[in-house]
Amino acid sequence: MSILEGQRYALEDLDRLEKAIADRFLDNPRTHRDRISQEHEIASFLDRIQHQSKFLLDSFEDARGERARETANLQGGELSQFDEFYKQLKSIKDFHRRYPNEPVENLEENYRKKRRTDDDSVDLDTIDTMFTGEEGLGKYFDLIAFHERYLNLRGVTHVPYVQYLDIFDKFEQMSRTPKDDDYFKYLTDLSGYLERFLKRTQPLNDPEGMIAKIEENFKEEWENKLKQNGSAENHKRSNSTAGGFYCDACEKMFEKQTVYDSHLSGKKHKKNVELKEKVAVNGASSLAADLKAQAIALREYEIKKLAETLDKVREETKINVERKSALTLRERQLEMEALEREEFGGDEDDGEGDQEDDGKIYNPLKLPIGWDGKPIPFWLWKLHGLGVEYPCEICGNFVYMGRKAFDKHFMEARHVHGLRCLGIQNSALFREITSIQDALALWEKIKKERRAQESMREQAVEVEDDEGNVMSEKVYNDLKKQGLL
Repeated sequence: MSILEGQRYALEDLDRLEKAIADRFLDNPRTHRDRISQEHEIASFLDRIQHQSKFLLDSFEDARGERARETANLQGGELSQFDEFYKQLKSIKDFHRRYPNEPVENLEENYRKKRRTDDDSVDLDTIDTMFTGEEGLGKYFDLIAFHERYLNLRGVTHVPYVQYLDIFDKFEQMSRTPKDDDYFKYLTDLSGYLERFLKRTQPLNDPEGMIAKIEENFKEEWENKLKQNGSAENHKRSNSTAGGFYCDACEKMFEKQTVYDSHLSGKKHKKNVELKEKVAVNGASSLAADLKAQAIALREYEIKKLAETLDKVREETKINVERKSALTLRERQLEMEALEREEFGGDEDDGEGDQEDDGKIYNPLKLPIGWDGKPIPFWLWKLHGLGVEYPCEICGNFVYMGRKAFDKHFMEARHVHGLRCLGIQNSALFREITSIQDALALWEKIKKERRAQESMREQAVEVEDDEGNVMSEKVYNDLKKQGLL
């Protein structure tokens, strides 16, 4: 292919790509799968735009002069314009004679929007293989393997998976964990997983630029930290020359000359001097340790920043893990089948239209109606125990569905009215009591205790008559009423 033909082809390809991207953005994805597939398709188009743009820039610069020579030949160089035309025509015919079945690339067909009914479902298959089953097409994290590796690290305490989702980026709690090769490998793999997850779920948000920005910020913070440490060390040394004496081996300040001189002859100082000399000799190993510490700090910094960026995914993962723990194996299988029908079954609008036309909602399990006017999911119904009946005899044998409604009804008007009809004053003592007999027995016990308390209160007050006899106030009042005093 000639240079000019290659440029023409690249310009046409750019126009097709821009139109294809505009068409994709005009679509409103119905499902999460459609959105992920659309974003990855647009990302591939953008990569091709960069490739073609680079080719055009290089060809227009014409470093080797091929474009200038081709343009000069077309304008009548060594051969006439007609001779050059027939020469190129002959080369084209020779090429097609050698390759008669060579397919012609159709740019319009290449960038056509694929539908679910198309036989070519490569894009959907790519999305399926891009995520694990636990990730749910990028909705959730799959950190189960990293949770097991975390538990196998030395110095960490056992935590459940849900709690690990909260602390996998909290490295302050891992102060007792040795910074060995296993720890570094764990950090490297975890940060790599988060980077790949970001690229797979947010291909249009420039994930590579975000990761590069994180590394750049870390370098700036690390350099500032080294400068601060160096300035602190210089400050100590400057103080040693300004009215004090500084011991470099022990990193201590001494105000008096006599104390400093006696310190130099101490065993601890001599031991620190020997350690300093060993460190100076083994400078290479010290440098390697510093580089390893920097690499570990970089991995921890990346994990923290990526976890902040994907904080919404972490919260969704925690909710999903807690929800799945309340499901049986059969319910999980039914849920997976429902998700597959939702993603591939297609005609969601038709089903909704049929329900609206019939005026009825398909609810064979008689589940409660949610805020959207549709039955709540079965897993939510079971999670909240809405299938458990709680009857209350005081409320007229009314049955409450679910523990939450049962606990709430003790302060509602129906239950309070039932207690009043029994002559009982409602209080916190009557919670969890639903039987009339139990409520009456408790009320009698409460009344007896109140009378006993009043009697004790009356007997606790003592009075004295005119003759100096001391007695309780109750006895005094009774004798006074009888005229005996």
